[in-house]
Amino acid sequence: MGKTPIMKQRKYGKGAYRCTRCGSQGNLIRRYGLLFCRQCFREVAEKLGFKKYD
Repeated sequence: MGKTPIMKQRKYGKGAYRCTRCGSQGNLIRRYGLLFCRQCFREVAEKLGFKKYD
């Protein structure tokens, strides 16, 4: 009979947000309400209108 802790909903910090595309919690880009992890952002940035400058 293992006890499983009930996870509370996070209101702030790293655990409060997830990537809307893949669901990961680390390295999120929250600016402009994007909520993408950096890997997903790199894949979709061109479609969203962001340009890469050298």
